[in-house]
Amino acid sequence: MDKIQKIKKSIEPIISLTEDELSILCNAFEYKSLKKNEFFLKEGQVCDYMGLLSSGVMIYFKTLENGDEITVHFAFEGDWVNNNLSRLNNSPSAINIKAIKDSEILVINQAAIANLYLQIPKIERLGRILTEQAFIKFVQQTLEFQTLSAKDRYENLLKNHPEIFQKVQLYHIANYLGIAPKSLSRIRKELFD
Repeated sequence: MDKIQKIKKSIEPIISLTEDELSILCNAFEYKSLKKNEFFLKEGQVCDYMGLLSSGVMIYFKTLENGDEITVHFAFEGDWVNNNLSRLNNSPSAINIKAIKDSEILVINQAAIANLYLQIPKIERLGRILTEQAFIKFVQQTLEFQTLSAKDRYENLLKNHPEIFQKVQLYHIANYLGIAPKSLSRIRKELFD
């Protein structure tokens, strides 16, 4: 699927653009290839761009002072990737985003986004809705971690991303769920035996 089709597929549920408007939007994106373990965003950098993941898998994580990493989110094909807190506040990112498989991503910088908002007002609506969707996911995730058991969080993850076990290593999934890999194995055994 080419760049225009990927972008069109992602935005069609939210807004409809004329062919000219779609062309203008698509021309603002550039393809970027990331090899496994290459960073899309490093902690401390300002995220002045966002991307549409064309293929691959990315992980959002925080590195602690002791060197441990805490997985906070995943991105799969068709997901929008960025750190909204950093992007919207023009502040250093507190998280990293990197490819955990070779990935292709369509990237647009913040200056181009701002220009498109003025040039094609419907795109501002797209930006607002994407930001609202990201906020809703964040709130849901926060509530899950504060109110659900590890088993329930696992079942929700499996329901929302059934492909995750084919694409993400178990230790990343366990880390995301806030449990040890042995606990994840025990939960999986309980559910599938």
